[in-house]
Amino acid sequence: MIQKGNIGVTTENIFPVIKKFLYSDHEIFLREMVSNAVDATQKMKTLADKGEFKGELGDLTVRVVLNENDKTITISDHGLGMTAEEIDKYINQIAFSGVTDFLDKYKDNANAIIGHFGLGFYSSFMVSDKVDIITRSYQEGAKAIKWTCDGSPAFELTEAERDERGTDIVLHIADDCKEFLEKSRLQTLLNKYCRFMPVPVAFGKKTEWKDGKQVDTAEDNIINDLEPLWTKTPSTLKDEDYRSFYRALYPMHDEPLFWIHLNVDYPFNLTGILYFPRISSNIDLQRNKIQLFCNQVFVTDQVEGIVPEFLTLLHGVIDSPDIPLNVSRSYLQADRDVKKIATYITKKVADRLNSLFKENRKDYEEKWDNLKLFIHYGMLSQDDFYDRAKDFALLKDVDGKYFTYEEYRTLIKDSQTDKDGQLVYLYANNRDEQYAYIEAAKAKGYSVLMLDGQLDTPLVSMLEQKFEKSRFTRVDSDTVDRLIAKDDVKTVDLTDEQQNNLTEAFRSQMPAIDKAEFMVEVQPMGAEGMPATITQSEYMRRMKDMSRYQSGMGFYAQMPDSYTLILNADHPLVKGIVENEEAECADQLKPVESEMKGLQARLDALRQSQKDKKPEEITQEEKDDVADTEKKLNEQKSKKSQLIADYAKGNNVLHQLIDLALLQNGMLKGEALGRFVKRSVDMIR
Repeated sequence: MIQKGNIGVTTENIFPVIKKFLYSDHEIFLREMVSNAVDATQKMKTLADKGEFKGELGDLTVRVVLNENDKTITISDHGLGMTAEEIDKYINQIAFSGVTDFLDKYKDNANAIIGHFGLGFYSSFMVSDKVDIITRSYQEGAKAIKWTCDGSPAFELTEAERDERGTDIVLHIADDCKEFLEKSRLQTLLNKYCRFMPVPVAFGKKTEWKDGKQVDTAEDNIINDLEPLWTKTPSTLKDEDYRSFYRALYPMHDEPLFWIHLNVDYPFNLTGILYFPRISSNIDLQRNKIQLFCNQVFVTDQVEGIVPEFLTLLHGVIDSPDIPLNVSRSYLQADRDVKKIATYITKKVADRLNSLFKENRKDYEEKWDNLKLFIHYGMLSQDDFYDRAKDFALLKDVDGKYFTYEEYRTLIKDSQTDKDGQLVYLYANNRDEQYAYIEAAKAKGYSVLMLDGQLDTPLVSMLEQKFEKSRFTRVDSDTVDRLIAKDDVKTVDLTDEQQNNLTEAFRSQMPAIDKAEFMVEVQPMGAEGMPATITQSEYMRRMKDMSRYQSGMGFYAQMPDSYTLILNADHPLVKGIVENEEAECADQLKPVESEMKGLQARLDALRQSQKDKKPEEITQEEKDDVADTEKKLNEQKSKKSQLIADYAKGNNVLHQLIDLALLQNGMLKGEALGRFVKRSVDMIR
C-alpha cells in the first residue's frame, strides 16, 4: 500500500452531483476518457520530437476494450503515464475554493462544472461504481501504480504490474448504466465523439464474412480518421475530395451546392469546411448539421446561439482550440472568442457568395432557388448580413429572369411609380393560380416578380422598410388599374341607385365559404376587361401570413380571409345585368323605393329637429317616433333586398360571372363546381 486517503475536496457531495446533475450528458464520459488518452499520447510525441524522450515510441494506438462478462470498459494508451505524485496532484486534488457554494450555483449546469474545473476524468463516475487507474510514467525508473475509487471520496493507491509506459482506465459499469456494455452503443458513441481524433483509436477488431458468419480478424478496427479533410491545405484538395467528405458526413443527403474551406490563425485559430446544402424548403429539418470540434474532438452539434441563427442551415465542421471542449451551450454563447468566430464565419460566408456571384453569375442564378432561403434567412435575422448580401441577393420575375435589387429598381421606376411617388413592386406567389392577374399586369407594361419562397412574406415586409418610398403588392390584390394608382382616374358610368342594386344582387348570391367573407364593388375596367374579378386584401393577407412567423399575431390567423368581388361597370355582360334587373324588378321595386324615400325623409326631419336638444329634453314620444321610423325603413330595405335576391337567384348570367371569378381563384369546388359545369352546358346549347 502506497497511500490511502480521501480525495481533496471540501465537501462529500461531489460524486452525487456528478451522478445526478451530469446524468443527462452521461454519454460524454467516453469522450472524456478517450480525449485524455489521446492528449497523453500527443504529449508523448511532443517530448520525443523535442528530444526530451530518447526511447522508442512504439504503438501509440489508443484502445477501447469492452468486457461484457466483467462489466468493464478499459481505455488504454501508451502516452506519458503518471507517477504517484502526479496521481496525487491531478486526480486526488480537486482544488477550488468555495466548492459548496459553487456546486449549489452550478448544480443545474453540469457541463460548466466539468469545463471550468477540469473534472473531465470524474465524468467516469457517471456510469461507474468503481474506477481503476493503472499507470506507469515514461520517466526513467518509474514504477507502475494503481489508483482505485468506488465513487466516494475514499481512494487507495497501490503498486501494480505494468511493463510499458502509459495508462489503463478501467471503468466498472454500474447496474443502472448497462446500456454502455453493448458493443453497438459504444461504437455509436465512438463514431460520434472520437471519429476525427488525431491519434489512432481502436475498438475491437475488423470483421470478415467467413463460413456463413462475421468473424474477427487480426487487424485493429480503427474508428477514426487521423487527418480529416479540414486539416489539409485547400490547394491540395479537389472538388471530389470535398464531395466525398460530405457524403461521409451526411450519407443520405443530396450533393452540396458548394463549400467554404475555413483556415485562419489570427486573431484566433479556426479551421473547418462549411457546405451549402440544397435547402429550397423545410428549414427545421436542416438544422444542427454543423459539428463543432476542439482539436478534432467533437464538442456539440447543437449550434443555435453559438453561431448566427441563419448559419445553422449550413452543414459541415468547425474546429478551433478556442472553442472550450467541456462547456455548456449557454457558456459558449457568452464566450467572447466564440462570438468572434461567429462574426468571422458570417463574413467568410458573405464573401464566398459575393465572389460566386461576380465570377459566374449564370451559375449563381441557376443555384438561386436553392440559395435564396438561406440568404433570406440571414438577411431577416441579422442586419449586418443584409448589408453584405444586398448586392448579391436576387429577385426573379415570373418569366424566370434574375435581377439584383438595384437592377430591378432601375427597370421599373419609370412605369411602376404611382401618383404619390411610391415605387410599386408587383409580385405573384403562384404563376398558375394568378395567371390572369399576371397577364393583365404585363399587358399594362408592368413587371411581376415571383415570390414563392418560404420566407418571402417577412422578406417583403423587411424590403419595404429598407427600400426608399417603395411598397410590394400582390398582383391579385386589386384590379390592374388600381394596383398602381395614376392620375387618370376613371369614373363609373352608372347612377348610385344602379350601383347599389347591382352590388346587392351579386352580394345576395355569393357563396358561404368557410373562413372567407366577400365584399362587392363596382369599378370601370374597360369593355375588354374581365366582367368580374375577385381580389384579396393585401394588408389582411399579409397579416395572416406574418402570424405564422411572429408571436403575438395569432388573432390574425383566426380572422376570415377578406375578398372583394369587383364588377366591371364597362363590360357588356355587367351592363346587361343592370338593364335586365331594372326591366325585371322596376314594377316591384318602385313602390318600395318610394316608401323608403318617404321614410328616409321623415327620419332626417326628426333627427334634424332633435339635433340641438339635450338628451333629457327629448320626450319619450319623440324617441319612439324615431325608433318606429327606423324600424319601418329597415323593413322596406329588407323587402327591397329580398326582391333583388329573388331576381338574382334566377339570373344565370349573374351566377356564371360569380362562378367564373371563383374558378379563376381556385375557390369553386364540389357541388358548386358541378352546378357551374351543368349551367355552362345548358347556356351553350
